[in-house]
Amino acid sequence: MKCYILRCALAATTYLLLYGCINLGPDYKQPTTGFEIPKAYAYAPGAAEQLAAGDRWWEIFGDDDLNRLANDVLKNNWDIKQAAARVLEVRARYVQIRAGRFPDARISGSKDRRRIPERGTQPTQLQPARMVDTYDLSGAASFELDLWSRLAKASEAAWQDILAEEENRRTVAQAVVAEAISLYLQMEAVERRLQIAHENIAVFERSLQFVETRYRRGLISVLDVRQAARVLAQAQTLVPQLEQELGISQQQLAVLLGRYPQSRAARRQPEDYYKRLPPVPPGLPSDLLKRRPDIRAAEIQLKSLNEQIGVAKAARFPTITLTGSYGWRSEELSNLLRREHVAWDLTAGIVQPIFDAGRLKARQREAEARYQQAAAEYVKTLLNAFSDVEKALLIRKRQLDRRQREVKFLNEARETQRVAQNRYIRGLVIYLDVLNAQVTRFQAEDNLVLVDLAILQNRVALHRALGGGWAQPEPVAVKDDGIFFNF
Repeated sequence: MKCYILRCALAATTYLLLYGCINLGPDYKQPTTGFEIPKAYAYAPGAAEQLAAGDRWWEIFGDDDLNRLANDVLKNNWDIKQAAARVLEVRARYVQIRAGRFPDARISGSKDRRRIPERGTQPTQLQPARMVDTYDLSGAASFELDLWSRLAKASEAAWQDILAEEENRRTVAQAVVAEAISLYLQMEAVERRLQIAHENIAVFERSLQFVETRYRRGLISVLDVRQAARVLAQAQTLVPQLEQELGISQQQLAVLLGRYPQSRAARRQPEDYYKRLPPVPPGLPSDLLKRRPDIRAAEIQLKSLNEQIGVAKAARFPTITLTGSYGWRSEELSNLLRREHVAWDLTAGIVQPIFDAGRLKARQREAEARYQQAAAEYVKTLLNAFSDVEKALLIRKRQLDRRQREVKFLNEARETQRVAQNRYIRGLVIYLDVLNAQVTRFQAEDNLVLVDLAILQNRVALHRALGGGWAQPEPVAVKDDGIFFNF
């Protein structure tokens, strides 16, 4: 009879667990944005095309050092490792929450020794009490019936948190790689500017020597000498500033690589170091929702908070818990496991909140308010993402147009310098006109490098804004001991 009752209880529990759960929480629906997503970007180059799915987009620069740099950043950067550790933390939290959906079973054993007086007497020094040993071996289990899907929704919310944290890790990886590549491009530009500065300083030094020779011959006044010396000194002041900028960039890049911040001497950059890159097909604006990890993370977080509403609502309904134990108890260890020493217990309990001064209802309203905040954050993230792409495409278009004008300006500056030098030799202009032409050419060359840097860094920003074609960091893997982990 007892076995029949136990089987019936287990069958009822299984039925309720598999088929009887009631979903009290709201179904997830993607929030309305309040604006219409256009069919194409305003400054997209040509017709809308699908963004390439390659995960090593930086190879378009054709620089082996840059390729190695990106790989090293993904492997050694501590921001990415910290984000990986957060994934491990959320995974462990999910395991803890999911465990609530399963029975909690324990086994225990004990030995108890008691001093019991003889029947009808009091223990004295002349009549010692009887010593009794009791042995106990039992297993106990408890299980909560998830009738209102509270535990299931809590587990699903924790799982969504894992997915969101994985997307956050990808966002961190994107940001770090983009920053490292931008610093690398900035270093190249500074090295090119240093080279231009040294070349022009050499030109100004020769000019000073030239005017000093003519001054000693009495052909010009001392004013020409002072002007040539002033232009040379002005050009020389730029070198320490550029060397400082280069050193700081190198130190920042070393930190991103997980290395001690160090600087090195500038490399030589050829005049044609700038490479014209083909335009990036940005694809359709609607594709951005699937490509950017920060957008995916924001929506996954919405799903998690939606499940939390169901958890808070289910907490307002009765909680049914089954507890049971089975074991043996005997005064003799040798006879402990005999049938007549079996002891078991099966209990079902129910708890229903009656009065809590509105605490549980307020907790549900709190969960709903957090969902509304996350919905607003999702739409804001979406708008910022579209703004990032439109801004990058606009800057690209304007900077390419500016570069054409800067190239034309540099060509005119070079021609003006050549004409000024010829006219000075023939005595048609003063030497100040030659110096002005030299300074203008120097500024034009320096400005062109800055425009080239803006175009290249804009290319990095565009890839980051589009969220596609990014190398992924290595999966997070926990070692057997559960303490150390790989990235």
